Amino acid sequence: MRFFSRAALAFALLWTANSYCYAAGTDLAAIKGEITKRHDEAVKRLQDWIGQVSIAAENRGYPEGAEYMAKLARDAGFQQATVIKTDGKPGVFATLDAGAPKTIGLYFMYDVKQFDPAEWTSPPTEARIVDKPPLGKVIVGRGAVNQKGPEAAFLAALHAIRGAGKKMPVNLVMVAEGEEEIGSPHIPQLVRRPEVLAALKKCDGVFMPSATQDLDGIVTVNLGSKGVIELELVSSGEKWGRGPAKDIHSSLKAMVDSPAWHLVKALNTLVSDDGNEIKIDSYPKPLPLSAEEKAMIEKVSKVRTEAQTKKLFTVQHWINDLPWEQANERLESQPTVNIEGLVGGYTGPGGKTILPHRAVAKIDMRLVPDMKAADALAALKAHLANHGFGDIEVNMTGGYDPTATSADSSLIKAQVATYKQFGIDSLLWPRNAGSYPGYVFTGEPLKLAAGHFGLGHGSGAHAPDEYYIIESANPKTQGFDGAVMSFVEYLYELAK
Repeated sequence: MRFFSRAALAFALLWTANSYCYAAGTDLAAIKGEITKRHDEAVKRLQDWIGQVSIAAENRGYPEGAEYMAKLARDAGFQQATVIKTDGKPGVFATLDAGAPKTIGLYFMYDVKQFDPAEWTSPPTEARIVDKPPLGKVIVGRGAVNQKGPEAAFLAALHAIRGAGKKMPVNLVMVAEGEEEIGSPHIPQLVRRPEVLAALKKCDGVFMPSATQDLDGIVTVNLGSKGVIELELVSSGEKWGRGPAKDIHSSLKAMVDSPAWHLVKALNTLVSDDGNEIKIDSYPKPLPLSAEEKAMIEKVSKVRTEAQTKKLFTVQHWINDLPWEQANERLESQPTVNIEGLVGGYTGPGGKTILPHRAVAKIDMRLVPDMKAADALAALKAHLANHGFGDIEVNMTGGYDPTATSADSSLIKAQVATYKQFGIDSLLWPRNAGSYPGYVFTGEPLKLAAGHFGLGHGSGAHAPDEYYIIESANPKTQGFDGAVMSFVEYLYELAK
């Protein structure tokens, strides 16, 4: 009897699994046809969204951006999408209850970086479709790949599933913020609201739609991201007590101190002479790479093309002329102190002989495990004070800790399996050298797996002529419809 019961159970499980695979297969065929049918409307939705600009740093497009995000969610099938106020820009909380056994979290951002239209070959808010040899047809606009293109592709997946008359394989919980590009200073107020936290606690993990393919179609699966601190260092004659309290004639430099030089000297103390090693006193130490992480980097370095990467980033040398694998190890293991911009005095055409009373450095500091943003900020402030620069203002505008997710999590395993279904042997990568506020999901109290997923390719994030491929000329790289289908298959894989 015991044998019969076990055999019956095994048969039932096998039958259920086979039935699910058959049902999923028939669903996917119908949904793929619906994606093709809805291609134009999905691309138009993305173009319209790019036209709805929200830039936190310029206080532009609020609260319209959040309201637009909520409407996009509702149109895609979320039963409720609520705009939630914070002390900064509003966020959006949305849920889609499909009555499924599993629930998956989504992290969206609806804000974009600033732009100067004069630097673009086509207007950054018009989202024109242009030919970009040898890639194919691409959409050019601010937010095209970071992050509206992939997010629009995910929403198109939901439209296609519903349009094909199929049931969503998982329930969804979406958190969308409007301050990612200024360091997500208020995302805890969004995620830790009782109703949002309760919904997220039901999730198996959280992912952000992305375009993960390199130009040659290679996909890396990131197991985390670096943390970041964004701040300003401000040197002023008023605060310093030396130098002028307003701009004065430059001839007076012979007897008046310069706040601009004061800032430059302060910056010099933060790093080595070549700018590549952090010299901040008592700065948090990063964890060394593990043997497993080094093995990942070695494997990826043999597959990814160094020459193509240099071309993509328009660089000729890595730091210290490091070999490719060692350069990647440095990328993954090292924190950074970077000058985003220096502003002071007159920078227009010709000369304007002044001694400026104020100078500002825009700084970002990337963090790796197990560094904490609060510890790094405290060390910076103490260092400046100890070196005679305590008068320099340190204004942190945003930031957070790094994240890490296990390769054994169901979220990551489903990614690898889905890419495999597209004929891609994806490569595991220790962490994204960029940053996103995944710490609110991977840290206390949720402690969820979190990551990025999605086929397709784009580039130029934060730069002029940002693009996202719509029709790919390379069979190894998916266009928009292929990216949409990757999200469909990922949801079905997560449901298994």
